[in-house]
Amino acid sequence: MYSEQQMMPRDMQMIPHPILLVARQVAPNQIEIVYDQPTDLESATNVNNYWIRNNLDRPSDIATVARDDMMLLPTNSLTSNMAKIRPVDNSRKRFIITFNMNATPGVQYTVLPCFVNLQGKTGFGGGNWGPESRNTFTAQ
Repeated sequence: MYSEQQMMPRDMQMIPHPILLVARQVAPNQIEIVYDQPTDLESATNVNNYWIRNNLDRPSDIATVARDDMMLLPTNSLTSNMAKIRPVDNSRKRFIITFNMNATPGVQYTVLPCFVNLQGKTGFGGGNWGPESRNTFTAQ
């Protein structure tokens, strides 16, 4: 089990890793995400490395985690049946998550990526967001 506060041991937090800069809705069923550094494509395009929190009492539509659930588990991540992730360009920083259903207008969502490595690196075991991440949006 992973909690947002303690995703990994303290020494693992020091491994250089990309940070999610922004997540924004670009279509009713698509979110564009942008990292600060080039990522390892295998980890960045693995949907199991992403969780979506909503501001409701339970997860629904594109969300896998409810607002009060702080545990990010392998069983509540995105799955290949829910979404696909593809690079937007060759930068290895920009990606589009396309969901099999639309986000609900007016609901607030937070994108929580974990385990995404830098290009050419492996072994990062934590969250890829930080205090400066603009990873929350309200669906239109």
